[in-house]
Amino acid sequence: MVTSTTVRDRIVAMAALGALVLGLAACGGGGSGSEGAGERGGEPTTTTAAPNPADELRLDQIQVIGTHNSFHEAAPADEHDQLAAMDPEQAAQRTYTHPALASQLGEERIRQIELDVFADAEGGRYSNPALRDPAAGPLDPAMDEPGTKVLHEQDVDYHSVCPTLVACLTEVHDWSEAHPDHVPVAINIQFKDGPLIFPVPDQAVPEKWTSAAMDGLDEEIRSVFDDDELITPDDVRGDHATLEAAVLDHAWPTLGDSRGKVLFLMINPEPYRSIYLEGHPNLEGRILFTNAEPGQPDASYVGLDDPVADGARIRDLVAQGYLVRTRADANDVEPTAGDTARLEAALASGAQWVSTDYPGPDGASEHLGTDYVAQLPGFLAARCNPVTAPDGCDDADVERVAAS
Repeated sequence: MVTSTTVRDRIVAMAALGALVLGLAACGGGGSGSEGAGERGGEPTTTTAAPNPADELRLDQIQVIGTHNSFHEAAPADEHDQLAAMDPEQAAQRTYTHPALASQLGEERIRQIELDVFADAEGGRYSNPALRDPAAGPLDPAMDEPGTKVLHEQDVDYHSVCPTLVACLTEVHDWSEAHPDHVPVAINIQFKDGPLIFPVPDQAVPEKWTSAAMDGLDEEIRSVFDDDELITPDDVRGDHATLEAAVLDHAWPTLGDSRGKVLFLMINPEPYRSIYLEGHPNLEGRILFTNAEPGQPDASYVGLDDPVADGARIRDLVAQGYLVRTRADANDVEPTAGDTARLEAALASGAQWVSTDYPGPDGASEHLGTDYVAQLPGFLAARCNPVTAPDGCDDADVERVAAS
């Protein structure tokens, strides 16, 4: 078992080694009467990069900000008015818009995104939304093709920055390749296959998520990401009997072993968890980490949306080794009031992923006219986890690469 003390000792050793490397670099290369490499013919100076002590941190020892419904775009006015006529309160909760995923990862310094997914094996199931004005023209042609679609609700709230799963993941992959030293990006998957809460006649009937459909989703993920770009349940379980045994043994990968990678998490509890486990009782060969209850063999990740009510439980879970996602705000309540109490509770809880509708740098200023913004102190992309990180951990080392 790797303890916080062990990690702290390694960080101290890494820092000492870094100081030694820098000292040698300062002393070498400047022989009598010679110019430095950077002064000869305009050639760049070559130096040896110091080791990053934060590379010894495990995935469960960091904290990042994420976005809720990261794909979401608000409906145009005519569609919003139709929705508001059916349920004004619900319509008002669907007026936020996120930028492209690459912009969220770059300018907004997000390291967790959320995608709502609909199965569409034959293609075209969601190509003609009920509220859409025919004069607006057809949707993205990709909506007519077979494959998983990304949207909030069929017919009424379907506008997305990336309408297909493959398109969303390709954008993340391209950004990741351009920024290979980022901390792991978590991609939360929420399976959707239910009817609308709005009384829309002739609404599209979603295809049910079956084990075979989930196999297809895994295949789509692997069509974008190679195995060495993924953190999977198999990677974490290793030689342990179960995934939960590995988690309780603090077997999450270190940042040194996982920078530039992504991992996938299932937001849904039952029955989707059991469907995904069919034929894979220990998540063998699967990609998603399931939202299981502690004590179940596949338990590793827990979603707890309310850090005020569940703060103590979140702190206990992360101390044991579980990964937790919570929410800094919901349904525009806190951002409208400019109330940061829930955000502060989320950050203090130690949840590794704190999700928001209003990340930095702008927060809710444009949409709601308040100064509410959910970001880490110093607008960092990642920081030392306030509950699990060892003493001596430096927030500035967790992710040094400037977001762009």
